Amino acid sequence: MVPGTAVILAAGFGTRMGGKPKGLVKIAGREILYRTMRLLQESGVKKFVVVTNEKYSPLYREFIEKHGFDTELVVNPEPEKGNGHSLHLAREKVEGKFVLVMSDHVYSGGFIEKAVRGEGLIADREPRWVDINEATKVTVKDGRVLRIGKGLKEWDAVDTGFFVLDEGIFKVTAILESEKNGDYPLSEVIGRAKVPVTFVDGLGWTDVDTPEEIKRARRMLIRTAVKGTGDGFISRHLNRRVSTRVSELLVEKVTPNQMTVVTFFLGIISALTTPVNLPLAGILYQLSSILDGVDGELARAQLRTSKLGGYIDSLLDRYVDGSFLALLAYTTLREPVWYLVALLALLGSVMVSYSTERFKGAFCRDAYADVPALRKLPGKRDERVFLTMLFLLYPAGLSIKVLFITLALLTNTRVLLTAYFISKKVLQAKTI
Repeated sequence: MVPGTAVILAAGFGTRMGGKPKGLVKIAGREILYRTMRLLQESGVKKFVVVTNEKYSPLYREFIEKHGFDTELVVNPEPEKGNGHSLHLAREKVEGKFVLVMSDHVYSGGFIEKAVRGEGLIADREPRWVDINEATKVTVKDGRVLRIGKGLKEWDAVDTGFFVLDEGIFKVTAILESEKNGDYPLSEVIGRAKVPVTFVDGLGWTDVDTPEEIKRARRMLIRTAVKGTGDGFISRHLNRRVSTRVSELLVEKVTPNQMTVVTFFLGIISALTTPVNLPLAGILYQLSSILDGVDGELARAQLRTSKLGGYIDSLLDRYVDGSFLALLAYTTLREPVWYLVALLALLGSVMVSYSTERFKGAFCRDAYADVPALRKLPGKRDERVFLTMLFLLYPAGLSIKVLFITLALLTNTRVLLTAYFISKKVLQAKTI
């Protein structure tokens, strides 16, 4: 069960960030705090408690009012003390289980989705986006924290700054308040309490302590924003290698909708180039296919995804493909029989997308998630565009005809196999 409340510690002065509160630093166009609260909210957390200092409390209050999160602000009058004290100040604001996170940590949606269902300290045995030398490490025994600290030479995992705790933790903070005069780090609380450890390995998360680390966080958000299951072979091994780097450059400057428009017009330009220069047309078509992934990457990294955006993007892709194949056929083919082949290629290209999207419309589920066999079928858009480019690099009358035959067979065979695998899946589900 997902906790209903999250406590966010944001009482630091952000001295290494030029005196700006780290929770309000924007990465990929969104404040770190907004990212954390939005993703936690999508995972089921309803209420937030933000512990900050007197200097930054007006800024955080303004942020809360702007975005409308159900939030209580707790002011720590002694922020120079350890962050364990900040946790203790939130004791009257929570009941039962709650999430505890730091305001300077950036998490991907995939990480939070798993972490909120964990217990105790959420640890990573395969950290990809942090400096191990600066990270807080933990050793684990019998599923609980044995030791915790940055200086551990032998360790089992890295502390992600994400915890799922309960009210019992405040018994430990009360003892430390008395023993340490309120000045103790959170790591000491966790070590003293011997909290359980849940491993969430290899997913996107990092902390941001300096301006240089903003670049690392931005890169992490883009690389973890890749769609994944719906990508074809060319996207996985070529297109995404380029598009993610383009997205890193544009994520602070361009909106997903703007990128969708740019990609669409580039695709149309590639189609209009077919009567002029076939190799150039093929290259532009492939370039538009590469950039077609950027708007989705930007949308996920900027937390601007929408069903309408995906819908419009899919429609525009069909117009680009239809225009390109139609103009290519008009430019290169002369015999009526080849127009029929080109028509089958065009129809099959449209039906590849329709066959999976119609499944989602009928069953409200992702075809690629429900029927994994579809991921291995050749003929997705990225593969077709790349194949088209290869044929157009050395155009000849016969090669263009072979291209249309190949596309017609590839796409329509894929549609038939898609229908077969989906029908098999649905019929099996009915008999279970």
